[in-house]
Amino acid sequence: MRFILTVVLIGFSVIGFSQTEDLSNVLRFDEYLGFVKKFHPIVKQAELVIDESQAKLLKSRGAFDPKIEVDYNRKKFKNTAYYDRLNGTFKIPTWYGVELKASFDDNSGQYLNPEAFVPDDGLYSAGVSVSLAQGLLINNRMADLKQAKLFREQAKADRDIYVNNILFEASLVYFEWLQAYNELTLYKTILVNAQLRYIGVQKGVEVGENAEIDATEARIAVNNRKLGLEQSKVKLMKAALELSNFLWLENNIPVELQPNIIPDINTEPIVDATFNINQLRDQDMLLDEHPKMMSLGYKLESLEVDKRLKANKLLPKINAEYNFLTETPDVARTFNTAEYKGGLNVSFPLFLRKERGDLKLAKIKMQDTEFEINATRVSLENKITALKQELESYVTQNEITTEMVSDYQRMLQAEERKFQLGESSLFLVNSRESKLIDGQLKAIEIQNKFFSTKAKLFNSLAVNPEL
Repeated sequence: MRFILTVVLIGFSVIGFSQTEDLSNVLRFDEYLGFVKKFHPIVKQAELVIDESQAKLLKSRGAFDPKIEVDYNRKKFKNTAYYDRLNGTFKIPTWYGVELKASFDDNSGQYLNPEAFVPDDGLYSAGVSVSLAQGLLINNRMADLKQAKLFREQAKADRDIYVNNILFEASLVYFEWLQAYNELTLYKTILVNAQLRYIGVQKGVEVGENAEIDATEARIAVNNRKLGLEQSKVKLMKAALELSNFLWLENNIPVELQPNIIPDINTEPIVDATFNINQLRDQDMLLDEHPKMMSLGYKLESLEVDKRLKANKLLPKINAEYNFLTETPDVARTFNTAEYKGGLNVSFPLFLRKERGDLKLAKIKMQDTEFEINATRVSLENKITALKQELESYVTQNEITTEMVSDYQRMLQAEERKFQLGESSLFLVNSRESKLIDGQLKAIEIQNKFFSTKAKLFNSLAVNPEL
């Protein structure tokens, strides 16, 4: 239901409510949110979450980078070369627990360990190292990379939540600014009416048609309207300053809202279009697509990877290595199984208390996240349902308020005609006008609550609109 203030505020006895706007001075709601989303520091800060996740993903991929290692040792004492040892290795980690390796050894010296003797031109080797149990199907570097990918997707969902929250807060401030502006416009109009009524009564006193007390009462009404106007000016100033907190330009330059800039009083269609409110109200959104639910889902998947890693730690460590040896690596047939270097390493804790404890903690974390997912789903469902019902209530409240204001208007017009005929008093006219003003202020307040509820629905669904 459209809140049309030009209908709600129309019909004062002397001068009707009317307003013309310079469109160049109007800050539309969608334009305002567009500035917030593009330039606000907190929105830019939310984008850093994506950058952080990309950096972590790059870091985890580094565990699979090929490596070159060079180890050189030499000892010379009292003109005796004890040993001169050089070992160069090139390693290629793979996705599973397999590592390809090639190396070169060139050792010499009078006191060299016999097992380190190599041909004069050095010794080449090429082989593979394999984890046969623990670390074969999943290991730390595999888990880190999988979790980094999940964190990147989770960061995107969290980014949408952060951006939605700042847009929600900015929306509430805009609606407060709009309410303050509408109240100021109302008080300006009723002050004009009160002043015109006072002038008319004062002239009546001068010609003897009105009592002096009527002029006093009319003057009280003027001062009361002036007081309301001053208070509304303060409220509008504070709302404008609050709005300025969300206005920024490029290079983190804050913008101060100028006094001549006003809100769009017919902003409901723009609010609905910006929030896509019809879709939010008429179509049930799958909660599985909700950024919060998606974030928790990625968190649960990451914990599942961690649980698999902890379960893999229960297996024994069995590392096997086999390397072909040759003096001439450029000749393929020189690599044969008769000349090799290999080994097998096995280790296994007897009680596995640390490993079993880590696995139990991983399962507890998963259960905790599953409980959080279920609770969040129910909470979101109930919150969205309540907000939809609240919006429907405000539609009804608006219809009632509009009818009440229309009735107050007719009562005021009738009382003014009776006053002109000498059948009523200025006190009753002012009383009728006060009732009308209260009704109009109530309409403005309901408009603010109506828009705020739409913003809450927008926030509860964590929508990140294209602006």
